[in-house]
Parts: sequence; C-alpha cells; structure tokens
Amino acid sequence: MKYTVITGASSGIGYETALAFATRGKNLVIVARRQAELEELKNAALTINPELDIKIKTTDLTVTENVYELYESLKELKLETWINNAGFGNFDLIGEQKLTKIESMLHLNIEALTILSSLFVRDYADVEGTQLINISSRGGYNIISNAVTYCATKFYVSAFTEGLAQELITTGAKMRAKVLAPSATETEFAQRATDTDSFDYEKGVAKFHTSKEMAGFLLDLYDNEKIVGLVNGRDFTFELQDPQFTYVNTTRFVK
Repeated sequence: MKYTVITGASSGIGYETALAFATRGKNLVIVARRQAELEELKNAALTINPELDIKIKTTDLTVTENVYELYESLKELKLETWINNAGFGNFDLIGEQKLTKIESMLHLNIEALTILSSLFVRDYADVEGTQLINISSRGGYNIISNAVTYCATKFYVSAFTEGLAQELITTGAKMRAKVLAPSATETEFAQRATDTDSFDYEKGVAKFHTSKEMAGFLLDLYDNEKIVGLVNGRDFTFELQDPQFTYVNTTRFVK
C-alpha cells in the first residue's frame, strides 16, 4: 500500500489536492495544524472512495522538531508522492514587518520544505514512480511590492526544487521533482498574509483561480514530464514549462 503525503491540507489548494488524489484512488497522509478540518477532509475523501486508507497528522511545521517527528512517524509507510503545500505569506514593507511572523514564515516556507524534501529524496530517490511536488508561487519568479520577503521565500522554493529536479535527472535517479507556481488563488492565504479575518477575492483581485482549479493544474503537472507548472501573469492561463533558472552541472569538472 502506497501513500501520497500532503502538507497544509486543512484548506485551500492542499484540501482540494487531497480530494483530487482521492478521486484517483490514492491513499493519503494529510498534514496540518487543525484537527477538525483534517477530519472533515478525511470524511470527504472517503465519500469519494470508501476503500482509501487516510491517515491524519496534526502538527505545526513551523517548529523544527515537529518536522523531523512528522517524517519519522511515516517511516513504516511506503510513500509514493510528497506534496509540500504548507506555507503562508505576508504583505508589509520590510521595515514594518512583524518579525515573529517572518520567523515562522521562514521556518515553514523554507526550512520545513527543505528538510522534508531532503528526507524524502534520501529514502526514495531510486524508487520508480515517486514524485516530489513543492508549491511555490508566481511570487517565486517575480518580486511583488509589499511582499518582498514572502517572494524571497518562494524564489528559494522555485530555485531549490528546479535544482533538485535537474540533480535527480543528471544522477540517474528515478524520482522526479516538480514545482507548482500558482498566482492569486481563492484560499485563506490573503487573510493570513494581511492579518485579517476575511478577504473577498471577487472585490479584491482582478483575476484568480479557485483552489479546485489549482488542484487540477497540480494534477496536470503530476501527469507531465515538465518540471515547472506556472500561471501566466498576463492572461492567467496555466503553462507547463522547462526550468526557469539556469542550472550549471559542475560534475564534469570534478575528478
């Protein structure tokens, strides 16, 4: 029995991605801080396919120890796909940022993603059919005003994942790594980024995708050999592309 792990699964893209994989008959490990929302997701997934095995892991991945404990708790399972979706943003001028919030964002968006990716690659790089998908952002390819620090974290995700993807290919590994870069998506992202209780996407954003649409794009990326799936900032179409960053393979210089 194989499992797909999805972090940040209690809402938004993670929630809809779990349902999309349930539709494909994939057993799930769903991870987030909120138990009640994960229980709701589990019930929804079982409604789609009652035969699935769905495991709930409630944890706060902004805490480093929890990151290692999460991965260790899955050691007895056979994993097939790992989706690092957990993350959040912040809208502020750099000089006005709440640094405690920024610390948590750095821990989650960069540290937790790097540790979990590295551990998964360490154990599964040579297992046929395995995939790692990390969720970046259009802000991981463009710097957005009032969100510079958030964009910097997502530039890291994009560069790290693109580099890992090419490293796996050049070393002959069987795993494939991919990066999904959404643009504005109707999730809880805006509330947390602005520290507000609600956000009306219809009024506040000219164009956006629903979480369900973005989960569908993620499946398109999952099914494809391309490394990058991103939303075109001009017309909001979804595109599957080759890596955007230059990768210099230095192994040929090493004796």
